[in-house]
Formats: sequence, structure tokens, C-alpha cells
Amino acid sequence: MSNIIRLPLTPATTPVMHDRDCLHRFLFEHYPIRGHIVHLDASWRALLEHREYPPVIRDTLGEAVAASVLLAATLKFDGMLSLQLKGQGPMHLMLAQCSDALGVRAVARYKDADFRPDLASLSGEGSLTVTVENEDLSQRYQGIVPLNGERLSDCLRNYFETSEQLPTRLWLHADEHGASGLLLQRLSDDSVKSRTVGSRAHEMNRAEIEDAWNRVQLLGDTLKPEELQTLSDRNILRRLFAEDDVRLFESAPVFFKCRCSRERVVGMLKALGPEEVRSVLAEQGHVEVRCDFCNRAYRFDSVDVEQLFANAATPTTDAPDRRH
Repeated sequence: MSNIIRLPLTPATTPVMHDRDCLHRFLFEHYPIRGHIVHLDASWRALLEHREYPPVIRDTLGEAVAASVLLAATLKFDGMLSLQLKGQGPMHLMLAQCSDALGVRAVARYKDADFRPDLASLSGEGSLTVTVENEDLSQRYQGIVPLNGERLSDCLRNYFETSEQLPTRLWLHADEHGASGLLLQRLSDDSVKSRTVGSRAHEMNRAEIEDAWNRVQLLGDTLKPEELQTLSDRNILRRLFAEDDVRLFESAPVFFKCRCSRERVVGMLKALGPEEVRSVLAEQGHVEVRCDFCNRAYRFDSVDVEQLFANAATPTTDAPDRRH
């Protein structure tokens, strides 16, 4: 279901409805342009529940999480989209992931330093990697660009400009209260014709479409961070695109979800091998693996460790196929 947003604006006496922990998709009726708006509130707090980041690191991580949701929503896939920043600076690694169901998780690794707000200094002029892979790993796409901009949105703009993907712009904001983002994407010229039969879209030439694309980007640039954070999605669209017919679709929930499990940790320990695992057991009296994303600890005592490798040590003539 969807709603067409047109003038007049919502009266000042109408209560403002805030859209939190959800993603809204929208379309311009007469132009081949679409967009997404996302806000993370409870999901953002859950992600930070067991982590304390310096404000600059925290806010950059929040922007990355919002960006991962916006980018994942533009794709049709069954798996995970990852945004990874790597460099030699104080924040040498940051990873934000969003599943096809809009479940998010993220982590940042950093060294104690005098953090500067621009991304190039923070990451040490590293690289941004966008990876999309199916759950069964049968398909995988990866693109890499240098971190040249001051903000993550600048780097992502460069990513889309240098790749063969659809022209895309993002506006991002995050703080201790939440993370929000707006995405605008230029579609193929004939996409609007397939859904708007008989409209003036048939009469529009490429120059008109480019003018429209440039105009909506300029309007997006006028959106203040506090407006992106506090306004409802309907009012954001009215604030920016009051002269356009915009179709707003029903929202989709966004939530924190870590993929860690005891089974995955068991697989990792088996991959390390019995010698290394038993050496940790001898030194510490137990083996503990803590998830980087949710900080959950998985603990294994001597009995657990011996059980892990018992099957591997017992030869069988008719071993079943084991897949993890």
C-alpha cells in the first residue's frame, strides 16, 4: 500500500508522527527517481548496549549503519550487505552490515588518539569496501573506493560515481540518540513510463530528467541534520519536495540482529585445531570467545573442549556428511 503526498502541508496543530526503527521507500511520480528514509532508535541503542565508543567513532559508525540499510533496500538479494572501512588511522577498522530483512549489526576498532571529525584523518586515508553476498555464498559482489571525502556520504557518492551503478546520493546523521539517513537514486529513463501510462513522462526528454535529478539533489542538500533526525518522514518529504508528487510506501522495520551462535563458535574452534585450543585451555583454564558485534561471551571448559574434538579423533568407516 502507498500514499500520495501533495500540498497542502500538514497544519501546525497536527501532531508530528515520528518514524523510528523503520525504513520508508518513496517514488517521484513524474521522474525516474526513487528514495529511502531510515531512522534507527531502539535498534541503535541495542547495537551500542555493550559498547562505549568515543563520540566521533560512535557517530561515524551510526552513519555507516544507516547507510548500510539504505543501500541494502535498493537491492534484491538474499544475504548480507557490508560496508567496511579500513585504514592506518586511529579508526583502523569499521564494519556495518545489513541483511535483506533489514537486520543490522556493526563494530569499530580504534586506537586511543586525538580524533578529528573528518573521515580521512580518522581512517588514515584508507578504503571503503561495499560487499553484497548471498546467504549461501553462491553470489558475491564487491566494490572498493578510497576514502577521499570528509564524511561517509561523500565517500559513498564517489563510490557510485566511479562504479557502473545508478547515480545515488546519501545524507546521513548520527549521535548518541539515533542514526538517520536519506537516499535519492536516479533510475533508468524509461522506469517512470512503465508505471505512469499517459503522463507527461512520455514527453520528457533526457535534459528535463537531468534537471529534475539535479534539482532534487540541491533540495536534499538543504536538509539540516537536526531535521533529518527529528522530523517525521512525511514532513521531510514535504519540507524538501513540496512541488512534486511523491508516493510514500508502507514502512519496513529495522532491527538489531547479531548472527553469532554457539554453533558458529564451535565451527571456528574446530578450524583452529585441537592443539591451539587446548593450549588456551591449559593457560587459562577455559576457552572464551566473545562476539565483536554484541559482546556475548561463549565459554568452553575442559569437558566441552574434549567433546569438540572427540568425533574428529574417532575414525569411522561410514562417516556422515557434516556441514556447518
